[in-house]
Amino acid sequence: MGLLMMAVLCTGLFFPGHSSAALGSQMLSTGSSNSDVKQLQEYLMTKGVFPYHTATGYYGPITKGAVERFQEQSRLKVDGIAGSATISKIKVLHSGDMGKPVIELQRLLKAWNTYDSKVDGIYGDSTVSAVASFQKDQGITADGIAGPKTFSKLRQKSPSYSTRSFTVNSSAYTADCDGCSGKTRMGIDLQKYNDGKVVAVDPDVIPLGSKVVVEGYGTAIAADTGGGINGKMIDVFIPDHGDAINWGRKDVKVTVYEK
Repeated sequence: MGLLMMAVLCTGLFFPGHSSAALGSQMLSTGSSNSDVKQLQEYLMTKGVFPYHTATGYYGPITKGAVERFQEQSRLKVDGIAGSATISKIKVLHSGDMGKPVIELQRLLKAWNTYDSKVDGIYGDSTVSAVASFQKDQGITADGIAGPKTFSKLRQKSPSYSTRSFTVNSSAYTADCDGCSGKTRMGIDLQKYNDGKVVAVDPDVIPLGSKVVVEGYGTAIAADTGGGINGKMIDVFIPDHGDAINWGRKDVKVTVYEK
């Protein structure tokens, strides 16, 4: 499945909005605990370097390690501290990113009528093209990368978000199945942190990074994909093999929140 085959999360899942520019107004480091840390963690998840399943708002060893991985990948000073350089870099969205910040970007592009593809939370070719088209229209360097100048222009209009309820066919998987890496497409390590609720989805139906309330399962994050998950289907992550088998295959109601 994706990088796994499932995923569901429920440890007080937090999905902060991204219209606020608060993140970056202060340095964040080990011991910090506030809404900025939650937003930082969500961006780290978008970059695929945050292995935990929940944005907790507490800057502990997991967050420090994720920041260090991002800094190393971005060729920044590796100190595990989210200062201005790190935060400025992490808030720039580009091809390959996925999650709630990308959902917001796609919704903003739709508000400007420059994005006509599905809101899937994945920064793919269609999003790159839409960003480049918007940048060209606004007199910004058309590189298809959504940086501060692009977002400043985009946010002159308000995006619309949807909350939808419908029925899907569900099955369940564990993180230690044959061929499973234990990590979801968004980088959550379900072998190491198996207390969360994660679902694997078809992003054309449920955008990656969305909060999903699943009947009989709870509140989860759509953080994985899979070759066998097409249309209105989901796989729910259940750590115990026996419990996963007992889940079976059944129709359940889901409610999807993009914001």
